[in-house]
Amino acid sequence: MKIFWFIPTHGDSRYLGSSRGARVADHAYFKQVAIAADSLGYEGVLLPTGRSCEDSWIVAASLIDATRRLKFLVALRPGLVAPAQSARMAATLDRLSGGRLLVNLVTGGDPEELAGDGQFLDHATRYEESAEFIRIWRELLARSHDGGSLDFDGRHLAVKGGKVLYPPISRPYPPVFFGGSSAPAHELAAAQVDTYLTWGEAPEDVAAKIADVRERAAAHGRTLRYGIRLHVIVRETEDEAWRAAGELLSQLDEATVAAAQARFAKMDSVGQRRMAELHAGRFDKADVRRGLEIAPNLWAGVGLVRGGAGTALVGNPHQVAERIKAYADLGLEYFVLSGYPHLDEAHRFAELVFPLLPLDLREKLSAPALTGPFGEVIANHDAPKAAA
Repeated sequence: MKIFWFIPTHGDSRYLGSSRGARVADHAYFKQVAIAADSLGYEGVLLPTGRSCEDSWIVAASLIDATRRLKFLVALRPGLVAPAQSARMAATLDRLSGGRLLVNLVTGGDPEELAGDGQFLDHATRYEESAEFIRIWRELLARSHDGGSLDFDGRHLAVKGGKVLYPPISRPYPPVFFGGSSAPAHELAAAQVDTYLTWGEAPEDVAAKIADVRERAAAHGRTLRYGIRLHVIVRETEDEAWRAAGELLSQLDEATVAAAQARFAKMDSVGQRRMAELHAGRFDKADVRRGLEIAPNLWAGVGLVRGGAGTALVGNPHQVAERIKAYADLGLEYFVLSGYPHLDEAHRFAELVFPLLPLDLREKLSAPALTGPFGEVIANHDAPKAAA
């Protein structure tokens, strides 16, 4: 089980859909979140991509010296950069970070945004291009370790004598993550990537997706790892957690939600459609659980206005830990989490939930051994008693 956090390069706030409680999305803040995740023991952080975000590669590079062990799961969108150039970027970032790069392949699901970036392929064709892109990318990096070159002539992309002279530290290449809910996405994952990521859905729906990808991968003679992308709202008690969920939506109105849902409806992403179907754009401020708690402690409220991953685990520490373990029992290894605001919630989740996770993971997440008392000394004399 590997726990990741999130760098909010598209902004951060205490309330969804409002500038109230907003935080400046600048380098100083990104660095604070990264340092918190690194020092608390998170395995890594996800850096998203899209026109609503700061560039994932530049931000990741800027955080290398601010962190020690933290891995960077950097979003990569095919079509914006040639695969050979992208491979060199990956090799450089992996080398400069000491082998801490992971790559999240993002095909994209918003035709309007993609057109603004000069991409005009339909849904199925985008996956064909993505498959060619990541094949070239992987082969160039794999062959860089022995000085080999690559010739490739595909339907959408071609390379002749392609080379990466400075190989990555990771062998054969930095691990590739990928998520998607359509049949072409599952086939691409099965054939080429290392870890398949799903957005948070009910356990039975996640299990069905994993089973399909696993069966497809077996047909290619491959074995994948699996992970899930979720938000978290954890408090000392369940009532406090649900009150916090209500506060997160407290600045929303029906017009804002309707406008966001209309925007999402124009996308051709199957995953985005599945997120929207979980809540149908309806919510009740007086009872945010009603109609939005789609499975025990799994809440679809975030997806009312946030694109992409739109579900959160909501509850007390034991409830959230048990839900995570239930997903792990399905075969999920990576848990890419986030919460609003991201700096505060990184600390809160680590404090409340890390101690409840499996023993081997708790030991891995433990801070380096330090001497002296933990917590503020009482009355300048007595050390606090150790927590159970």
